[in-house]
Amino acid sequence: MFTRGLVYCAALLGLSTAYAAPHYARSNDSLPNPSAQQVMAIEQQAKGRLSNAPPPKTLSQAGIANFQLIAFNENLEVKFFEEVISNITRVTNYTSKSSSRSVEEILEVLKTVKAQEELHALTATNTLQHFNASLVPVPCTYNFPVTTLEEALNLAETLTAVVLGTLQDAEQSFAQNGDDGPVRAVSSVIGQEGEQNGFYRSLLNQKPSEKPFLTTNVAAFAFSALQQFVVSCPFDVSQIPLPIFPALNVLTTAEARDMYLHFSADLSGNTQVNENSDFSKLSITYLVGQQLPISEPIVNPKLDGGVLTFDALFPYTENIMSGLSIAALTNSSDFANADAIVANTLAAPGLIQVKDLLSSSK
Repeated sequence: MFTRGLVYCAALLGLSTAYAAPHYARSNDSLPNPSAQQVMAIEQQAKGRLSNAPPPKTLSQAGIANFQLIAFNENLEVKFFEEVISNITRVTNYTSKSSSRSVEEILEVLKTVKAQEELHALTATNTLQHFNASLVPVPCTYNFPVTTLEEALNLAETLTAVVLGTLQDAEQSFAQNGDDGPVRAVSSVIGQEGEQNGFYRSLLNQKPSEKPFLTTNVAAFAFSALQQFVVSCPFDVSQIPLPIFPALNVLTTAEARDMYLHFSADLSGNTQVNENSDFSKLSITYLVGQQLPISEPIVNPKLDGGVLTFDALFPYTENIMSGLSIAALTNSSDFANADAIVANTLAAPGLIQVKDLLSSSK
């Protein structure tokens, strides 16, 4: 996009974890406000430069919200990869049993990925600063539930798959609000994130390309999903104009077959949910690929202390639900598109992964 000039101008002006304590990312790169020299070092490690294209003349309020979410997510990703790199270098048993790649090769790739994510974060940050956004998210304190390299790679693959769906939503929003300026740059990031995920999937002995049309997502679900890794932030996250839904926990490992999955959601904060509620009207609504939302009625609902547990069909066969599916507990069904789900959501997202292992790994 147009961030390199802005960065240099700014620089010239002045749920168990592998870690003993939550991590506040302290990077040698001084994000979110690196010096010009630090930016050059990041670009060298990332194997490419920030765009020097001029900024668009305008950006809608929806576009600013998109970049606030992108910055929030990219800050988290930078710190996640920083943690993984740190653990590879200092923890002797931090290895992956399934990968044919050496730890040294994986480390080399992850260092490059971290630098690329830093440039993504700088792009979002400087876009917001250029348009005088009321909030420019900075890094938070995080806790990542990984204890081995294999767990880290699985989490990286899931997070990146969610990001790939969320950036689809951002592009849709840009189109709807006349924000054509950022489209080329954000599209280039989608391609880069796809390259990342193909690598992670290969390391995990899965086919690099997950499906012909990657699963879409909506901004509110992405923002809600990221909260599980956040311990605290030096700003009020409610300033990002997106709802944060109660977590939808998927308690069954999904397989490549039709089956019932067991879910739970803490709805104690929802005053409209009580023991007298008609739970027969609730559904699990799935996003998978580019299909219209798929809703299945919940069964066996039980409310205990505000926590609702229930089952719902996972209709794999008809919908070929390989890879990532995103679930929401909704009070309606028959949605026209992904955007329509948000207003009828009680808890989300449930992230469901059906692994497509290479034949030699089965």
